[in-house]
Amino acid sequence: MDLRQLRYFVAVAEELHFGRAAVRAGIAQPPLTQQIQKLEAELGSVLFIRGRKTVLTEAGNVLLDYSRRILQQTEQAAEATRKAARGESGHLTVGVPPSIMLSELPATIRKYRRQYPDINFALRELSTSAIENALRSGDIDLGFLREINSAPPLISQLAFEEPVVVALPASHPLSHEKELTLTALRDEPFVFFPRHLGPAFYDKLVSFCSGAGFVPNVVQEATQWQSIICLVEAGIGISLAPGCVRRFRWAGVVYRPLKRVRTAVSVSWRPEVLSPAANAFLKLVRAEFR
Repeated sequence: MDLRQLRYFVAVAEELHFGRAAVRAGIAQPPLTQQIQKLEAELGSVLFIRGRKTVLTEAGNVLLDYSRRILQQTEQAAEATRKAARGESGHLTVGVPPSIMLSELPATIRKYRRQYPDINFALRELSTSAIENALRSGDIDLGFLREINSAPPLISQLAFEEPVVVALPASHPLSHEKELTLTALRDEPFVFFPRHLGPAFYDKLVSFCSGAGFVPNVVQEATQWQSIICLVEAGIGISLAPGCVRRFRWAGVVYRPLKRVRTAVSVSWRPEVLSPAANAFLKLVRAEFR
């Protein structure tokens, strides 16, 4: 049996008239009749009683039930395949550092999930170094990396840039300034994240300070930006942070921009395994962060 024969059979079984079935199937009646005869010969069963009226036999009724289900499942399989090829179904795992979840990325994810409800979307919050490793091992499909342009086999593309800000206790003398220079911070104690969580961004912040003639005096480390800002509020020190942390609003903390100091966020992937679902998300990121 093949699908064409089953479609012809269903047409005859539902019309109970070979002429009308031929019109419905879009072929002449003689080849339609020949296909039904071939089907009966292959099954060794009479499917229709032919006379003044065409009637389905018991065997024909059994085949009709199965044929309808087979044709329906075939169409479902074809549509599911087309959806997967368009990136409208499947799985997508994205790795994101905690700070980037404070950007516009959650709104982009919400829009993506609304446009592609059949995608099994998973978000993994990881450090920058862990994201790069997960991309190389294939554990995630896309990853957001701060201040990293990944080496082959990964490809990176700039997603967005944002300012670097100074987080200060509200009582700090510099809190009254509208904009700060790095030189003004040279004698301050700093709260940073551990370097191994994001070596590239850590080194970039240190290089900013070095360019201003000093090495930051890091007196305390914390693994989460929320904890870093809490330590700033407690008066342990000040911090340099991506502008998105300004979403953490505490009465005891103020944020001040730095002149001409910015940080870049890239999205990275392995091109040989980029799925249609991941490509659709990538296109939306390009559009939303443009």
